[in-house]
Amino acid sequence: MRAARKPALTLEQLRIFIAVAERQHITQAAAALNRTQSAVSAAISSLENRHGIRLFDRLGRRIALTAAGKTFLEEAKELLARSRATEQVLADLAELKIGSLSLAASQTVGNYWLPPRLHRFIQSYPGVSLQLMIGNTQEVAALVAAGEVDLGFVEGEVRDASLTTRAVDEDHLVIVAAPNIKIPRKPDAAWLTTVPWVAREAGSGTREAFEAALRKFGVRLSERRIALELPSNESVRAAVEAGAGLAIMSQLVADSSIRSGTLVALPLELAKRRFYSIKHKERYLSLAARSLLKIPGAESPS
Repeated sequence: MRAARKPALTLEQLRIFIAVAERQHITQAAAALNRTQSAVSAAISSLENRHGIRLFDRLGRRIALTAAGKTFLEEAKELLARSRATEQVLADLAELKIGSLSLAASQTVGNYWLPPRLHRFIQSYPGVSLQLMIGNTQEVAALVAAGEVDLGFVEGEVRDASLTTRAVDEDHLVIVAAPNIKIPRKPDAAWLTTVPWVAREAGSGTREAFEAALRKFGVRLSERRIALELPSNESVRAAVEAGAGLAIMSQLVADSSIRSGTLVALPLELAKRRFYSIKHKERYLSLAARSLLKIPGAESPS
């Protein structure tokens, strides 16, 4: 026959024991705790009976700690202090005084769109630590799906049934070239098939946008001529500035180069694309993540 389970030690029993031990008096401890004398006595008896050990000697009208009681008193104080510290941690987490948030973002989002929002977030919640990993859209989606990060941000479409996506902003795309590239007044599909292109790698949101834009202008993917395929926005921009070819990139990436004159934008209108936040459908969205998504320009995924 299975032995009866002992009742669990409670924090209230610890508080009562410490009050009695410090005053060496049941009545005074009961008054300090706003408890009845019988309730305090019952709590002490339950604590002693639970482990079959005497914590107090009854010496007439007064009591005194036994050797075991003195040893347990120090431990009880530490347990109660740890309990208060744990409660404070929960309170601080609820108020975002402490905490952590792990993020992953694709390159355009992570290097250009997200940093100002992270800056505003840490200004509001300096006790929350942030970790950010950068990859392409497929890599970010894989990290979120695997539960390795709390939240992802991408500029490409994500097709994964385990993930929830929500548009958080729009991105303007431009076709850029070096100033010395001869550009027709009205570039057409025939011209776009003759020029070399500098493109991001497959799996990136920018590569997806590049191919969609060319299709819109009537250029079949088999007709485009990719001179260089590079793994980052910055390397693509540098190659185009050096005259390696044309590229389609985010206005966020191209802006500084266009202003400085190292790149020019072609007179072709491109469709806007969206930036998305992504989360795992089964994963709880923490208060820190929800607060980040409330920063202007971001919405929470459902």
